[in-house]
Amino acid sequence: MPIAALLRRLALTAALGLAAVAPALAHPHVWITAKAELAYEAGRVTGIRHAWTFDPEYTAFLTQGLDTNGDGKLSSEELQGSAKEQAANLAEFAYFTKLKVAGKEQAFAEPQEARMAMEGGKLTLSFLLPLKTPVAQGRGVAAVEVYDPTYFIAFSLAEGADAVRLAGAAPGCSMTVTRAKNAEPAVASAGQSMTEAMFEALTTASNYGEQFANRAIVACP
Repeated sequence: MPIAALLRRLALTAALGLAAVAPALAHPHVWITAKAELAYEAGRVTGIRHAWTFDPEYTAFLTQGLDTNGDGKLSSEELQGSAKEQAANLAEFAYFTKLKVAGKEQAFAEPQEARMAMEGGKLTLSFLLPLKTPVAQGRGVAAVEVYDPTYFIAFSLAEGADAVRLAGAAPGCSMTVTRAKNAEPAVASAGQSMTEAMFEALTTASNYGEQFANRAIVACP
């Protein structure tokens, strides 16, 4: 494995607290079911509140060593320290989130209100991702995308109408949600197989994973 690819894999693994134990030729390696809430205040977009639920296998790896009192349960106190760390470490990957308001990409401040909770054998990481500077949407469009450019992680929106919500938006705002395609990775060109080596060569600047993005577009009157 090239050094650059190895460093990228290790960095991503560390960011999510995961062990690289998935089958060598299986891609993606992590599955996350996502919910998002676009927050408004006084007509300005202020941030995005995420809730990401990990698949059971990676939940098990993510929670290794967190049961500090050995009672076989994970309390909110035991999860809290890890929640803050995991949310903060996602900065290197731009939180797998893009937000444009009136065509301009917005910058995020440090995550806040990080929490972890276990339910049904799955771990959910939630956090508020505030904008560095709240921005007025006016009659422009706000567009949110959630995806991993390298497709190491597969994001899918939760079922139901509340997978993406608006909080505090002006009356009359409407939203269109496009879910990630449920498809095998497309062959980049005729005769080229999508091997794990090809995925290892991808970086966070790659646009490969964009074809699997979840999108929400908000228009306000």
